[in-house]
Amino acid sequence: MNRKTASAPTAKLTLADGNVFEGALFGDIKSVAGEVVFNTGMVGYPETLTDPSYRGQILVMTYPLIGNYGVNGADPESLKSWVKGFVVREIAGCPSNWRSEGDLDVYLKRQGVVGIEGIDTRRLTKILRDSGVMNGVLTTDENFSIDKYMDDIKAYRITDPVREVTCARTRRVEGKGRRVALLDFGAKENIVRSLAARGCDVTVCPAETAAGELVGAEFEGIMLSNGPGDPKDCVKIIENIRKLIDADMPIFGICLGHQLVALACGGDTGKLKYGHRGANHPVKDLTSDRTYITSQNHGYAVIAESLDAKKAVITHINMNDGTVEGVRYLDHPVFTVQFHPEASPGPRDTAYLFDNFLSLMGGAV
Repeated sequence: MNRKTASAPTAKLTLADGNVFEGALFGDIKSVAGEVVFNTGMVGYPETLTDPSYRGQILVMTYPLIGNYGVNGADPESLKSWVKGFVVREIAGCPSNWRSEGDLDVYLKRQGVVGIEGIDTRRLTKILRDSGVMNGVLTTDENFSIDKYMDDIKAYRITDPVREVTCARTRRVEGKGRRVALLDFGAKENIVRSLAARGCDVTVCPAETAAGELVGAEFEGIMLSNGPGDPKDCVKIIENIRKLIDADMPIFGICLGHQLVALACGGDTGKLKYGHRGANHPVKDLTSDRTYITSQNHGYAVIAESLDAKKAVITHINMNDGTVEGVRYLDHPVFTVQFHPEASPGPRDTAYLFDNFLSLMGGAV
C-alpha cells in the first residue's frame, strides 16, 4: 500500500461469491450495493465516471494507477458521476497535468462516490472474467461481516435505470444544418458535440418521448443514445422506436439504442458474461474490410441468429468474441452500432458513422 493510503480508513468490497477485498478508503464514506464490472481503459476515467451507462454499478479499473492527470470541467460526459462505487489499485495523490483543475479523491467526495484502493485489482478482474459479472457491496462499515451484507448483495437489481438518467425536459443546441432529435437514454455529451460539429440542430429529448411528437415535428433524423440496464426492460421505448421505424425516419442508434432497434425489429438480446467496457476493443467493418479500435460500455449484446436476414444485415463484428457490433436495416433508413463512435479512442476512426447518418438525412446543408 502506498504512503497516501497507509493511514487511510479501511474499506471492504464483498462479492456475491464470498470473496472479500480489503483496502483503503477514498471518496465518500458510505455503504453501497451494485453490480461489479471492470473497465480496461488506461485513460478516460473522468468520461467513464460520468457515463450514465454505469448507473447502478461498482466500477473496477484494471489499469493500476488512476487519477494521475486529475479532473476538469471539460471532460465529463454528464453533470454528475453515475457509478455507485470506484475500485482501483492505486489513486494518484498528486495529479499533474496542465488541464487539471482538481484532485480525483476530492471530486468523488463531492459526487458522493465511495472508493477503495490498495487491493489486487488483477485478481478481482480474473474472478469477474471467470465467474462473470456479479453483485457486490462496497462498505466502510467498521462492524463489517459477510453475513450482515449477503442478503443485500443477493437482492440487488438495477431497475428502471433509463428513467433515472434521462433528461427531465427537452433542450436544444442550435445549428444551421439538419434537425436531429436525440432520444436521451443516458446520452453522453460528446454525441451532441459530434452532431453539432457537423452543423446539426440538435434537440435532446426525454427517453419516453412519444413517436408522434417526433414524427409530427420538423425533425429530419432520430439519434438513439447509449444508456444503462437491460434493453428488454424498456418496453414503452421499444414500441416508440417501432413506430419511428415504420414512419421511415432516418435513425442512427448507439449502444443501448442499437439493442433497442434490434428488439423493435423482432430480434433478441442477451447478457454477456462480463461485458465489453474499455477503449481498446477491435471491431471489423465488414463493408470496408477494415478493423477499428473502439470504445465500449455494455453488458448486453444483439444475438446474431435472431436477426431476419431478409430485413437486416450485420455490418460490424467484435474481433475478440464475434458478437454483433453493427446492423443495417434493409427496408428502412436505419443503422446502428454497439460501440461508441463519439468516444474517439482511435482517436476519430469511427467518426465516419456520423457522416453516414448525415448522408442518410440527405447530406450536409
